[in-house]
Amino acid sequence: MSIVVTGATGHLGRLVVTQLLERVPAGRITAVVRDEARAADLAARGVRLAVADYNVPETFDHLFSPGDKVLLISGNEFDKGRVAQHRVVVDAARSAGVALLAYTSAPASLTAALADDHRGTERVIRDSGLPHVLLRNGWYHEVYTENLAPVLAHNAVVAAAGDGRIASAARADYAAAAVAVLTGEGHEGKAYELFGDTAWSMAEYAAELSRATGREIGYTNVTPDALTSILTGAGLPEPFAAMLAGVDVSIGKGELAGGSTELSRLAGRPTTPLAEAVAKGVAAALKD
Repeated sequence: MSIVVTGATGHLGRLVVTQLLERVPAGRITAVVRDEARAADLAARGVRLAVADYNVPETFDHLFSPGDKVLLISGNEFDKGRVAQHRVVVDAARSAGVALLAYTSAPASLTAALADDHRGTERVIRDSGLPHVLLRNGWYHEVYTENLAPVLAHNAVVAAAGDGRIASAARADYAAAAVAVLTGEGHEGKAYELFGDTAWSMAEYAAELSRATGREIGYTNVTPDALTSILTGAGLPEPFAAMLAGVDVSIGKGELAGGSTELSRLAGRPTTPLAEAVAKGVAAALKD
């Protein structure tokens, strides 16, 4: 029996595999990757690699074994039909008779278009009859702290979130919750609403950036259409830019404000404070 992690060289997947290595023997872990070269460090630690692609269904043939626990990390190719991609993994898991399928979904409270593929995938999973658990991850700190160059260039946080609050957490926190589910028992049939312990507003985020940089950084609230234009001008495809602006609208409505403590409970520790993520992001941005 293996613990199988798809998307294992992505930001979240790599953290899951790394944390699994602290809990179980490397030989029990299978990392599903598209490019073996990117996972050479994991292979060197004894992790089994399996090469497969959501867009090539036959690559998942015979990848899983009866009794495996599988973490399906949602794809990030928004233009390629993510529900169909995820169905490939679900079908392969059902054919193999895996013991558990965990899926990284979105909070039930989120109505933005970004959540549509997650809702569709949840239906596919439920209809499959597989033993499953839904990890409904909230927003990541890193959405904001990993690309601070534009913010620091203009000394401004620009968003369309109004005064809405965001109970985000670090990717490592969500990885810890996934590891707890994959290595524990009693999670079958659960849908965990996962949020950071403390919610914050964009104005508070700007203030935290000001403290970390010693600069005066303010928050400018714009309309969703204006934000879409700004993001498109920065090089994002228009449909993706509009999707991100839609998330801001949801934030403004309070849909990512959290309230659940399931993330810190599963992780076994408090979630990472925003200030810690901001300090790390600022240090990296200024170093570059």
